[in-house]
Amino acid sequence: MNSNENNVKWFRSAAPYINAHRGKTFVLMFGGDAVEHANFANIIHDIALLRSLGVKLVLIHGARPQVEKRLKAQSITPQIEQNLRITDAETLLTVKDATGSLRIHIEALLTMGLVNSPMHGAQIRVSTGNFVIAKPIGVRDGIDFKHTGRVRRIDAEGIKTQLDFGSIVLLSPVGYSSTGEVFNLALEDVAAKTAIALKADKLIALTKQSGLLDQQGELIRSCGVATVTNLLNDQEDYVGQLLLQAIIQSAKQGVDRCHCVSYASDSALLQELFTRDGAGTLIAKDHHEQLSAANIDDVGGILELIAPLEEEGVLVKRSRELLEVEIDRFTVIKKEDVIIACAALYPYAEANTGEIACLVIHPDYRGGNRGIRLINALEQAAKRQKLSSIFVLTTVSAHWFIEQGYVEQAIENLPEGKQKMYNIQRKSKAFTKKI
Repeated sequence: MNSNENNVKWFRSAAPYINAHRGKTFVLMFGGDAVEHANFANIIHDIALLRSLGVKLVLIHGARPQVEKRLKAQSITPQIEQNLRITDAETLLTVKDATGSLRIHIEALLTMGLVNSPMHGAQIRVSTGNFVIAKPIGVRDGIDFKHTGRVRRIDAEGIKTQLDFGSIVLLSPVGYSSTGEVFNLALEDVAAKTAIALKADKLIALTKQSGLLDQQGELIRSCGVATVTNLLNDQEDYVGQLLLQAIIQSAKQGVDRCHCVSYASDSALLQELFTRDGAGTLIAKDHHEQLSAANIDDVGGILELIAPLEEEGVLVKRSRELLEVEIDRFTVIKKEDVIIACAALYPYAEANTGEIACLVIHPDYRGGNRGIRLINALEQAAKRQKLSSIFVLTTVSAHWFIEQGYVEQAIENLPEGKQKMYNIQRKSKAFTKKI
């Protein structure tokens, strides 16, 4: 397959994501270091592409390195207390200069439209304004933080009006008070409060690293808020703490998806949004129901869950003894310690594939996304086992598996071990999916 065919295949595979993102609101945050990076021009191109695809965008930039450089050039010693910058009158002038210059620079990049460039024909309208209402931090432990503030309120209606007009809204890390004062704010505070106020569909953070990393320095592909909280407890860098706090706050207050992707990668942002595997870290709101690997104490609950389907002949009967032996193959969803859904993964290493079996959801909990959650968890488990595909045999759920990307295959294509166990009387259909 040549490169053109690969491009067409990728474009087709991106279609479901294009449809899903159209009309949605994304809040995109990036620090001043991202703006200075050589790849930022490509980020601007990707932002233009997102807007062209119907995504409503709010961009929030930081300016920490630019402020530091200006302070150093003017021989002004930064005043840091409790990990916060004290913004006196002289420092505030520097903050205004840095944020204003950056805002103009970003606006200029978004206005480009040269022929033969990715921005040609984009015609992007950028809107800025006094959308962030701030308040002073004030005096804390005897220290006056002066013009350092925090977000008091976001003018969500004003921002939504500009988004409905087709504009990209650009916000700086400064805010204004009802008394006409200007306050220096944290980028992360502005981003989190904006995403929450807009009820944004996504908060996306462009970071130096490829995403959130675990204690071994490995990229975390996806996780819940609880994992981010654990990372926060081990995070010593204050800027890193602010980022994690913003993600936790956003997720807990209504933002369904947060993403962390590298601003240094030419393709990370688009890969994260338009491919199944992504390129960074996806943080999803924690569900009240817990998805986890099954253990021996779950055998009774699983047997009770699957018994009605076994009696109907939808599932092959499993004895308690067999289930106890195979319990490590199962993943379950629990609500208040009651198992309401389960599924199992059986690897066939010799064929580099695996079988998803015994996918059951309690009748009272059908109609949600629990089946998809289980399938996604087992697909990730199969990837960790270096399997290249997974398959399923079903008599009643063919259409549902097709909707999840599975393709029907001949029974003769199943692993030899599975073919030997195939029950001809059941006439189950086989479906497979590459992962």
